[in-house]
Amino acid sequence: MSPTPPDLDALAAQVRVALEHADLDGYRELLDPGVTWGAPDDPQPGCRNRDQVLAWYRRGRARGVRAKVTETEVGVDGILVGLEVGLEGGDDAPVERWQVLTVRRGKIVDIRGFEDRQTARARMG
Repeated sequence: MSPTPPDLDALAAQVRVALEHADLDGYRELLDPGVTWGAPDDPQPGCRNRDQVLAWYRRGRARGVRAKVTETEVGVDGILVGLEVGLEGGDDAPVERWQVLTVRRGKIVDIRGFEDRQTARARMG
């Protein structure tokens, strides 16, 4: 495997900070205007641009959903992000989720959500 490009390491650090602090303005800067977000094999992802992705985050925050970044791992052209997701003040334990962020030209162009790390990690390559 070739070494990780330094810009991907820096981008992974920026993703972590933006998500941990719910900094949607900061996250916006990391997203390509045409970013897509959906289930792993969905040919028609639910979010098809940066504004839709950010609106999804805002709706979740408004409902009390909170996420803690548990890991970031950089691959050849993407970032694996591990999250613990739960309701603020809720009785249920947070659940683990993973996102694979595909990066082109220094911006996140695609986000896919996974329920298990092994599948997400395999998809990242």
